[in-house]
Amino acid sequence: MTAVDFEKFVEHLAEVSAEAIMPFFRTALAAEDKARGGAFDPVTEADRGAEAAMRRLIQETFPSHGLIGEEFGSLHDDAEYVWVLDPIDGTKSFICGFPTWGTLIGLSHRGAPVYGLMNQPFTRERFSGDGRAAFWRGPARHGNGVEKRPLKTRPCADLSHATLMTTSPLLIDAGLRENFSRVENEVRLSRYGGDCYAYCALAAGHVDLVIETNLNPYDIVALIPIVEGAGGIVSTWGGESAAKGGAIIAAGDRRVYEAALAALA
Repeated sequence: MTAVDFEKFVEHLAEVSAEAIMPFFRTALAAEDKARGGAFDPVTEADRGAEAAMRRLIQETFPSHGLIGEEFGSLHDDAEYVWVLDPIDGTKSFICGFPTWGTLIGLSHRGAPVYGLMNQPFTRERFSGDGRAAFWRGPARHGNGVEKRPLKTRPCADLSHATLMTTSPLLIDAGLRENFSRVENEVRLSRYGGDCYAYCALAAGHVDLVIETNLNPYDIVALIPIVEGAGGIVSTWGGESAAKGGAIIAAGDRRVYEAALAALA
């Protein structure tokens, strides 16, 4: 890394992406179907504009760094530092007018996620973490201004006390839905939706488990340092690094993580 003020740079990335996105939120925005015949996979002008703006800024500031983005693919993804971007994680929520989407900005060093930020410009919230600590920043509870506070996952001893989230059980691989159902049948409460916001709710201590499949690196890399910085755990269903995506589990407490992992297996 260079002498650039890293935190200010990432905040600037969040700002330029929000400037590209917010004029389109809750408007009659047309969405193109990337799947072209498969399960509906929308992309909008807001997705592309936001990623293009972030990529431009990164390439100007850190020309030796690599890039992985949902909309424009990879560039030098074997570099020592690689930025991993999802301009709108939760495009389906975005086009429905629900504010549970977010912009994911992640940084990996030699393949390991080392920093992540989730920006939700409509609610004016930012969740960030470096794997050692994590923070929420948003509107002050009392009066005007901005408040910043540390994130901390909550204790949960077993599945019977857990709250579970997934974006949709229909997005779980058909061959793995029975495994997912074993966990869902044991938890106290399961809720659907949330996309990246579910992982941030876990980091904030409101949710105990997030379980999904078919994630790409740009869906999860930024979220790993946030959850881990808040004291949580993120891995594949096999207990391996989640940095490459796949079938992912995130948990706030190691006891409920191990119980869920056993049920998934």
